[in-house]
Amino acid sequence: MKNVGQRAVVRLAGTYLAIIMSMSVAFSLIIYGLSSQEFHRRPPNDQQATSTIRSAEPGTVISIHSYLDTREDEAMAAIRLNLLLANLTVFLIGGLISYLLAQHTLQPIEDNMAAQSRFVSDASHELRTPLTALLAANEVASMNPKLTLKQAKQVIADNVDDVKRLQKLTNSMLGLLKEDKPKIQKDKVGLQPVITRAMNLVVNQALAKDIAIDDKTKNFLLLGDRQSLEQLFTILLDNAIKYSNKGGTIIISSSKKGKHVSVAVADAGIGMSDEVKSQIFTRFYRAEESRTTAGYGLGLSIAERIIKAHGGRINVDSEQNVGSTFTVILPAYNKKK
Repeated sequence: MKNVGQRAVVRLAGTYLAIIMSMSVAFSLIIYGLSSQEFHRRPPNDQQATSTIRSAEPGTVISIHSYLDTREDEAMAAIRLNLLLANLTVFLIGGLISYLLAQHTLQPIEDNMAAQSRFVSDASHELRTPLTALLAANEVASMNPKLTLKQAKQVIADNVDDVKRLQKLTNSMLGLLKEDKPKIQKDKVGLQPVITRAMNLVVNQALAKDIAIDDKTKNFLLLGDRQSLEQLFTILLDNAIKYSNKGGTIIISSSKKGKHVSVAVADAGIGMSDEVKSQIFTRFYRAEESRTTAGYGLGLSIAERIIKAHGGRINVDSEQNVGSTFTVILPAYNKKK
């Protein structure tokens, strides 16, 4: 952990240790008090006055009263020593446990703070890049005294494209900043209309790379929010197109098992390594080999969020230079509901 995090761990560990030691000292005092009461129990004074015992030294006789006082002092001293050692042991072991527990308690907070910091940093970078390009293009155009109407229209068209990209990025960021499991209105939704809508939204990207989309889905009924599901499959199709080779084919298939419907989006693109696969749902994450493709690394994060909101899950199978298959498992619509 960082220095600030380390200080927080030490403070929290100190709090835990103070609680542990307070309990340990309280129990020690109780044990000491009870032991003291037991040792103070004596025979009646008249018996103590007339009773004697032989000392360890030859020819020496001492009263039982003196003997009991001596034994009581020795026993109480032994108890104090044992309690001191016990509390010292509790302090050492409790300190270690408190530190480990504090680390475990604060680690999720530290991770969230780090993720938030990365999110702000990455968002700033992603926003700054197109804004810088937009500013530079306009400055160059404004300083060109020979700017023609055609050139001006081209600058405006480029500006509109940049603004659209910024709008798409900010909308995606706003969606991610909402609660992790948003409240959605679940209803009966047909799978095929959702897939058809998603395909229509990405058809231009597919045509630009001469990619065919083979829809093999059946019209299973899902329990979910139609608009969110359309966004989900648009993201998966867009992702498959980005990382598919020109002239390739993307296959969408579906199956139903029990109370769940599985929808698979398979491509024969560049695939990914296990290391990349473990990071693809992280906000703004983009593998090195994908840097040349358009995008901000937000799509799959949003897709995962939508799936979790529906109570579903997603599995990814991928092999480099072979392709990837994203399988989404969603709850099926139950007519009894």
